Amino acid sequence: MSFKLTPLPYPDTALDPAISAETLSFHHGKHHQAYLDKTNAAIKGTDHADASLEDVIAAARGTNQGLFNNAAQSYNHGFYWQSLAADSTSASDELTVMIDAAFGSTDDLKAKLADRGLGHFASGWVWLAEKDGKLSIEETHDGDTLADSDFNPLLVIDLWEHAYYLDHQNKRPAYLDAVINQKLNWAFASDNLARGTTWKYPA
Repeated sequence: MSFKLTPLPYPDTALDPAISAETLSFHHGKHHQAYLDKTNAAIKGTDHADASLEDVIAAARGTNQGLFNNAAQSYNHGFYWQSLAADSTSASDELTVMIDAAFGSTDDLKAKLADRGLGHFASGWVWLAEKDGKLSIEETHDGDTLADSDFNPLLVIDLWEHAYYLDHQNKRPAYLDAVINQKLNWAFASDNLARGTTWKYPA
């Protein structure tokens, strides 16, 4: 199996000004593609050649850091593109009830996501996740992922500088504000919650 670059689910201009077409061309077309290319090269001719990306990640965790980093980053980026939306979307009733129970309100959740994203040192990811019927905000550092965890990830925000530097320079707060308040895909989060299992990278 050779993992392919997942197409963006919106035109490359659709997230502007939160995320510009120029950023997407580099982030999606260069960074994500590079992680996939390195993953494919590493698994070619091995026992992992026909495995799912999630199984590659699980097998490489703690045993092959290079493969893990590239496979996990491939997954995270595929998930991140789906976590964004060109137009406003709404959370399902089920997700809204769970957000209110865990955080007080959707606005409170957005504020907490921004706080965690701002407080995260260096590169990584901030996730909205579900486990045992409860929501939480989780962080993974560098290339780590929730793909092989006990959590069901619902949304993710990329905190690596290449996600926002061309548009916002070093102003992570501006990037987080724009993405969290304008471009998060609550319909995708609702679908992930309803399915009850971790999103799978397309084969």
